Amino acid sequence: MRDSDLRLLTETRATDPGRIGELAAARKRPDSPLGPSGRALVIAADHPARGSLRAGAEPMAMADRADLLRRLCLALERPGVTGVLGTADILEDLLLLGALDDRAVFASMNRGGLAGASFELDDRFTGYDVDAIARFGFEGGKMLLRVGLDDDRTAPTLEACARAVSGLADAGLVAMVEPFLSRRGEDGRLRNDLSVAAATTALTVAAALGHTSAYTWLKVPVIGDGGEDMARVLSATTLPTLLLGGEVTADPEATFTSWARALRLPTVRGLVVGRSLLYPPGGDVVGAVDTAAGLL
Repeated sequence: MRDSDLRLLTETRATDPGRIGELAAARKRPDSPLGPSGRALVIAADHPARGSLRAGAEPMAMADRADLLRRLCLALERPGVTGVLGTADILEDLLLLGALDDRAVFASMNRGGLAGASFELDDRFTGYDVDAIARFGFEGGKMLLRVGLDDDRTAPTLEACARAVSGLADAGLVAMVEPFLSRRGEDGRLRNDLSVAAATTALTVAAALGHTSAYTWLKVPVIGDGGEDMARVLSATTLPTLLLGGEVTADPEATFTSWARALRLPTVRGLVVGRSLLYPPGGDVVGAVDTAAGLL
């Protein structure tokens, strides 16, 4: 990303904002949200909108928009990458850069549960709504559903997610739901429970949202090493499942191995990965993306 690229993005936004809608209408859409192989590799980049900027040991890694866009464009150019997940500001930058043709676009919907906030479980829908997703011609919407059994702020999030699932289905669009059972530790920090029982419970709650599950996909973390424990979790549903990449780890080889195991399970249709591929140890975005694509 050169300074001239950044100036052009800002210049267009300031003087010709209607250009974004024009480019969305003209975007060449993929034949399937899964891509030609029937297996998806979606690059996720909706973390900044929730104030979650950390990647690995760097607390503000995703705060540099030019660097993030450079990494996203590198990833989206690679064979095997089928789509991207993001908020309006990021997806519109990618539209202006011409990076979204033939890629499935999933719009991030609820980003109101800011990282570290006292109200974090109250995941308000502060991003895309169903009408906007359909108007822009995107392939679907994604929502985060963290269930805190001891926090009554979970209830409005459940209701809002159910409405979004129903609305997306009525529009014939994918509803990608990312469910967790979450609780606060003694330090007050909200953490997702990645035990088999908790992951299974969260999955079953998410799968039943809305007045139809015909267009619902689940976005779930890899439990354990991706083998027997993950099979037990996914035995609870027949819905298409995409594996969540999660945090950047110090041992990417172990991460890739766990993904490979989980990808063999019958309901798994691909990967949705953000920081693990965009900010890999050593910084080789192309190498990390190509390795992930190879697993498919």
